[in-house]
Amino acid sequence: MRRKYIEAETTDSDLAKEAVRRIGELYRIERDAKDLGAEETRALRVREAGPRLLNLRDWLAVTRTQVLDKSPMGKAIDYTLSNWAALQRYLEDGRLPIDNNAAERSLRQVAVGRKNWLFLGNENGCRTAAVIYSLIATAKEVGIDPRLYLRDVLLRIARESDVKTLTPGGWKERWAPVVELHRASIVERLMGMATEEA
Repeated sequence: MRRKYIEAETTDSDLAKEAVRRIGELYRIERDAKDLGAEETRALRVREAGPRLLNLRDWLAVTRTQVLDKSPMGKAIDYTLSNWAALQRYLEDGRLPIDNNAAERSLRQVAVGRKNWLFLGNENGCRTAAVIYSLIATAKEVGIDPRLYLRDVLLRIARESDVKTLTPGGWKERWAPVVELHRASIVERLMGMATEEA
């Protein structure tokens, strides 16, 4: 939503800047909630952001009567009001971010790689690429190294009967500690060999 008001600054500078300022107040509340748990964040949002969101909606409704339908500001307000339910959903759950920046950042990789993926061979190749891309994104999301995860899963897949332990979240819980112990023992052995040679 914020981006649309920034774009509208070229034609309705004062109104667009006021909208951006009001949205900025919501982000200031998020900075205050940065170190809070989910429930405390939700309570802070309800207490602090809830009234500001209502004031923003009322201000937008009044401002909408002052701008042209086809103007960037008019379109920005229409967009905001038509998505109002989704825009305030983050108030309900302290785990939800105020915006979708993380999702957009992950999609940027898709846009950058689009030309490279144009020649995946056939439809099956595209499906396979989508599955692998999803696994990599999920591995990053749960905080594991995608290369380490994929290498280990490809070695385990033939003999592991519990498929849940091969998903990124399941692997992190079940196999990551085992892999880390194994890696640590290899490093220890290599360090011992280097000491002997010295």
